[in-house]
Amino acid sequence: MGSIDQSILPAVKNMKDFDKLLESSTDIIVVLDTRISHLKSLVNYGHKAKKRVFLHADMIQGLKTDDYGMEFLGQHVKPDGVISTRTNVIQLAKSYKMTAIQRMFLIDSHAIDYNLKLIARTKPDYVELLPGVLPNMIEELGNQIDVPIIAGGLIRTEEEREAALAAGACSVSTSRTDLWDF
Repeated sequence: MGSIDQSILPAVKNMKDFDKLLESSTDIIVVLDTRISHLKSLVNYGHKAKKRVFLHADMIQGLKTDDYGMEFLGQHVKPDGVISTRTNVIQLAKSYKMTAIQRMFLIDSHAIDYNLKLIARTKPDYVELLPGVLPNMIEELGNQIDVPIIAGGLIRTEEEREAALAAGACSVSTSRTDLWDF
């Protein structure tokens, strides 16, 4: 497990962007949407380029995020981290020494209260708040949890990116290539 010390986490949805990031100065690549058959090679290519590769476990086509799916990721694919809304994935990622990022959707106050309890129980390494365009919520939740916050979702401009960082997010996760400023 390593710390995330870059303000932009580039999230890729296709191989063209993945290949572009292999040649960039980013240290971390977040893979959002892929198939189980591509996982090992994506992680290997990333590692050969000296990149840390994080997988969004909930969006991997063909992977069931149960104990056996996480065993497959932890023992065979070996990404540097995983992102998930599921507490079992977060707990298992930590047991396999992967950075665990718990996604939290800011839907309503009930969802926030529920997720705060989950975070207290699972103790993820990071929390990704979605949508990340709510700087007041980033600041408020940052004062309530002792976990670094990543802002993600619906961030479309440099101003929104900067507002999320100014509100206390340690990083902004985005698939918008025009915001990938390393």
